[in-house]
Amino acid sequence: MATLRDVQKRQTHALLLAKGLELFGSKGYAATTIDDIAAAAGATRPTFYAHFGSKAALMMELIAEVDGILTTADDPPLTTVVELGRQELIRAWLDRKFDQWPVIRPYMLVAHQAEPSEPEVAATLDRWHDGTIEWMCAGLDKADRFDPASRRARCVLAFGEFEYLSRQWFRRGWLIDRPTCLQTLTDSWCALLGGE
Repeated sequence: MATLRDVQKRQTHALLLAKGLELFGSKGYAATTIDDIAAAAGATRPTFYAHFGSKAALMMELIAEVDGILTTADDPPLTTVVELGRQELIRAWLDRKFDQWPVIRPYMLVAHQAEPSEPEVAATLDRWHDGTIEWMCAGLDKADRFDPASRRARCVLAFGEFEYLSRQWFRRGWLIDRPTCLQTLTDSWCALLGGE
């Protein structure tokens, strides 16, 4: 059973995360200090350091939250979607991601701000990107679809389209209406990855 102290520690940890995200969004990642985050959470600098070793460590935990948000809704998972290659599955997966964008937008805007100055954040985002491409490649490998030498290129191109669109949306919203983006991206993924 959790003690009152354990509950308070979890609450403080969550509050530091929430205030960090809020301040990164309003002041910018670089301009936000550890003291700013601690003060906004009603805590002290030593309390911050009891929970996070650095501002980058807090950012890494925010990225882990996003990863959880994105992957828990994947049913079926991306590897299976690519393996089966059916248009309706590809469209549904992309549509779910579009639905998640408003939830993860504040996190991703901050992660992209932190990326140039925080090598650990940049490396994590690269691993995230590369891991997604590996899941896609695993789907093509399982389906044994397309020339094996072209599979990775197909996955890089398909995910690159998605990644570019997401980054633009996080910064600027829908530049082309959502239904058109969804259909066009679905068509492209079907051509690059699909089995129909």
